[in-house]
Amino acid sequence: MTTKTSVPRSSKKQTEAIVKEVQEQNRMTTGRWLKEIGWRHLVGIIVIIYCLVPLLYVLSASLKPNSNLTGSNKLFQEVSFANYAALSGTDYWHWITNSLIISSITAIGTVLMASAAAYAFSRYRFKGREATLTFLLLVQMFPQMLAFVALFLLLLALKDVFPVLGLNSQLGLIFVYLGGALGSNTFLMYGFFKTVPLEIDEAARIDGASHAQIFWGIIMRLVTPVLAVVGLLSFITSFGDFVIAKVVLQTPDKFTLAVGMYNWAADARTAPWGLFAAGAVVAAIPVIILFQFLQRYIVSGLTAGGVKG
Repeated sequence: MTTKTSVPRSSKKQTEAIVKEVQEQNRMTTGRWLKEIGWRHLVGIIVIIYCLVPLLYVLSASLKPNSNLTGSNKLFQEVSFANYAALSGTDYWHWITNSLIISSITAIGTVLMASAAAYAFSRYRFKGREATLTFLLLVQMFPQMLAFVALFLLLLALKDVFPVLGLNSQLGLIFVYLGGALGSNTFLMYGFFKTVPLEIDEAARIDGASHAQIFWGIIMRLVTPVLAVVGLLSFITSFGDFVIAKVVLQTPDKFTLAVGMYNWAADARTAPWGLFAAGAVVAAIPVIILFQFLQRYIVSGLTAGGVKG
């Protein structure tokens, strides 16, 4: 036979009163909410508007036939896909293909080179290790575009010896990108590689694994987030680069998208701004797709090597 335990009414009322009192204390007044939280929402809304207005303006210009920068500022006053259709009559698709090929090879090469260098610096102790790391840190302080005169003269001289690597060579441009990205990406990967315990290498070595098997089969799988981040940043940087590409590439058949579209907008009075805007919208699609595909790795890849573990 079971007996039911009943809670006294007095204690129940006391509990409800305490809960109500706590809720009243935690409830923010309007002034307090604006002071502590509300201003952050306001700043966020302002930043979102600041970022969206130019994007909406470009999208609106791409959908307006014969669009120009001095015409009506009303967004989406006319909607037509004539500018997108007109891209087929230009070298646009050839330029974007060149950019995708160059950026993809640069991203893959950067990941492989930087990961190999970061693995060596994080796992081995050799003479000149600290000096080399310091040198890489100093080199990355100077933008690559500061050396574009030296790059031009170097590629001009190489053209006589190795035409495939000389001026007006897409392979030469890829090598320039790879050299410029090695320092900063090595440091970014170095911090992440340091978070992988050395005991994993030692255990694999005891089981008979070689250095190549440890690197490709174990370490590279554990550092996937930072590989994705470095690949994404390298792809975006080379895809949107203009200065170095303009110096290296000389003929329209070798142009990347940034250099080719620059020729459209070189003369502001006669530039086909509607066509230019349509090209800019289409060019953003590969980057957006790649970003969405790799976004789950981005936060962990950027922050995991930022603290000493």
